[in-house]
Amino acid sequence: MAQKSYHEQIDIENTQHLREILKDLPPYTKDFFRGITPRTQSRTRIAYAYDLTVFFQYLHENNPVLAKKEIREISLEDLESLSPSDIEEYLDYLQFYNDHTNKELGQKRKLASLKSFYKYFIYLEAIKYNPAELVKMPKVHERPITRLDVDEVAQLLDHVESGEQLTARQQAYHQRTRLRDLALMSLMLGTGIRVSECVGLNVEDVDFKNDAIRVHRKGGKETMVYFGDEVELTLLNYLEEREELLGTDSSEPALFLSIQKKRISVRAVENLVKKYSHTVTTVKHITPHKLRSTYGTSLYRETGDIYLVADVLGHSDVNTTKKHYAAIEEERRRGARNVVRLRESTEE
Repeated sequence: MAQKSYHEQIDIENTQHLREILKDLPPYTKDFFRGITPRTQSRTRIAYAYDLTVFFQYLHENNPVLAKKEIREISLEDLESLSPSDIEEYLDYLQFYNDHTNKELGQKRKLASLKSFYKYFIYLEAIKYNPAELVKMPKVHERPITRLDVDEVAQLLDHVESGEQLTARQQAYHQRTRLRDLALMSLMLGTGIRVSECVGLNVEDVDFKNDAIRVHRKGGKETMVYFGDEVELTLLNYLEEREELLGTDSSEPALFLSIQKKRISVRAVENLVKKYSHTVTTVKHITPHKLRSTYGTSLYRETGDIYLVADVLGHSDVNTTKKHYAAIEEERRRGARNVVRLRESTEE
C-alpha cells in the first residue's frame, strides 16, 4: 500500500477530528459540512466547526429560550427565530468568553462563518430568514505588517549558524540541529513559503538542477518555487548531514526532520523561529508568517512587480498582496516625486 503524503495524512486527521466535533452539534450541521466539502480545505472546515461550536454553546448558555434545550436539540427553526439583535449580542459576547478573547478580526471570522451557515440552509430552502445577513461585519482596523529589516535578517541567520546568542540550555541542542535550522530558516526567508508548505516538503521535492522546490499550495495546487544560491548551499549541507544521520535504510521521506528523526511539526518550526528571532529583536513578534512577509517585502522592493510577488507567494487574488504591501507602494510613489524632470536645472 502506497504511503500517503503529508498533506493527505493531514486531511485524514482533520476529517476525523471534524467528525468528533460534529458529534456534539445538531445533526443538520453535518449537511452543511457535506455541502461545503467540495470547495473548502479540511482545515477551513475545522475552523468553521470551532466557530459554530462557540455559537451553539453561546445559545445554550445565554439564550433564555434555547437554554432549556441541549445543544443537539437546537433546531433550524430555533435559529430562524433569532433576530439580528441576538446575533449582535453574540458578537459582543465574543469579545471575552471562557478566558478567550476575540478582537475585530476574530469576531469578523466568526460572523462570516455564521453567515455562510445560514446562507447554506437558505439555499436549500430549509429556512427562509437569515438574521446574520442583516448584521454588519465588524470594522477591522489595519495594522502595520511586522517584518524583519534587512540587517535583522542577516543577524538572524548569523545567530542560527553560530548559536552564540542562545541560552546555555538552547546551545546544548544547537550543534545537533544547526544545519537543519539554518537550511529551514534560509529556505523560508529565501522563498516566502508557508510553514505548512515547508513542513510538508519531502526530499524528492527538492530539484537542485533547477534550484526549485515542489510546493503543495492551498487547495491542493502544486507549483515550483525557486531558491537562490545561498539557500542551495544550506540545503546541500543539511542533506549531507541528514543522510549520515538516517543512513540508507530509512524510509522517512520528510525533508526536515525532528531530533526523533521524524517529520518536523508546524509547532516545532514556530518554536524555533521564536527562539532565534528573540536573539535579534524582542520588540517584534516574529512568526513563520512574518518571515513570509519579510520575503514578500524584499521581493517587492527589488522588483516593484506586485503581480510577481502575488504569484510567488501563492496569493489567488492580487488585491490581497496589494493590501499587505500598501505601505511599500506608498513609499515607492513618494520616491517617484523627483524622477521626472520638467526643466533642466540652471544651477552650475
